[in-house]
Amino acid sequence: MLDDSLLDDPAALQRADRDHALLALAGAGARIRTALRQAQSSGLAGLRPDGRPRGILVAGHGSVLTAGQALAALAGTGTLVQPLPPTDALPAALFSDGLSWQLPGWAGPNDLLVLASADGTEAGLISLAEQAYARGCAIAVIAPEDRPLAEAALQVRALPLPYVPSAGDEADGRAEAAEPDLPSEDFGALWAHLTPLLALADRIGVLNAPDRELEAAADLLDELAVRHRPDAAAYLNPAKDLAAQLSGTVPLLWSEGPLAAVAAERFAAMLADRAGRPAVAGQLPQVLSAHRGMITGQLGAGADPGDFFRDRVEEPDPLAVQVLVLRHVPQPEPAEPAAPEAAPEPAPAGPTVRRARRLAADHEVRLTELTGTRSEPLHALAELIALTDFAAVYLGLAEQR
Repeated sequence: MLDDSLLDDPAALQRADRDHALLALAGAGARIRTALRQAQSSGLAGLRPDGRPRGILVAGHGSVLTAGQALAALAGTGTLVQPLPPTDALPAALFSDGLSWQLPGWAGPNDLLVLASADGTEAGLISLAEQAYARGCAIAVIAPEDRPLAEAALQVRALPLPYVPSAGDEADGRAEAAEPDLPSEDFGALWAHLTPLLALADRIGVLNAPDRELEAAADLLDELAVRHRPDAAAYLNPAKDLAAQLSGTVPLLWSEGPLAAVAAERFAAMLADRAGRPAVAGQLPQVLSAHRGMITGQLGAGADPGDFFRDRVEEPDPLAVQVLVLRHVPQPEPAEPAAPEAAPEPAPAGPTVRRARRLAADHEVRLTELTGTRSEPLHALAELIALTDFAAVYLGLAEQR
């Protein structure tokens, strides 16, 4: 059950947030600036590519794969960008030497492999670097300095790009996962991986992501961290409001377009990790048929197969689905947030979103639209991820798990 009082008690939130997840999210802007500065000083500024690669493979796990998905969404169809997840793991291993990766058969001298890790000790990634070197692939490595993966980068003539840990990682060693009940990576790691990845992609001509755009994204994340901060009252804080709305429901995260799809999958992963909450992500229009059974079935708000007149006083509230539609609707100027007492007008929608609205309304299922309005796709992605990351953390802190 959601503890509403906790959301409006900054001191209680701080006590409950034992692994400093809110602090890590608030520091995302600083992570971008530091990662960009260190990437440029590590040799990226002097890179003189002969041309852009045929394909880019981004190998890792967790937020590394999200970073690869984000690069694919931002790059469009000009260059193939493929996240490369692990293919096997020993039964007793989670995020350790038990993971292994395999290059696809088509990877060769015309392709770039980017290996990224917050830990830098995965033997499987080191083996993958050796595979790529034997096939003639170009290689870049994002990893902490003085770790086995960073050292292996020198042996395979890879471009070494530093991984920037959070302040909390440096202070308490959380990146080492010393406490078994804590997550294996911090929650600002996405930006520590994505920043050097985007800077590299800009340098080799895959997309246009100059330093000023990344610095503007850092400024935006700072602004959003203030808006979603713990001491902002719940009715003024969109992330707390979203967390309260999600309580007692199974969210269906429907996305329109590849950019929103990245944010939706990230949100589903954060809800599972931080709030212990299942969520189902999918893209429009496919979900209109794939998720229809959950809308019309027993989890739908309009479905009640029991006796209408039975006594429900002693029964818990039934679990129900709700729909969150994530979209990117660019506006020429960033819109000011609406007054708390004024319900925001739905953004203009095409036929697919209108069908989603009708399907939810016909079956009395709540539908909420989360819209990135920034004209720059990277900034719209930051807008959606900041809101949903904070909401997932607030939900996990306020609910008894």
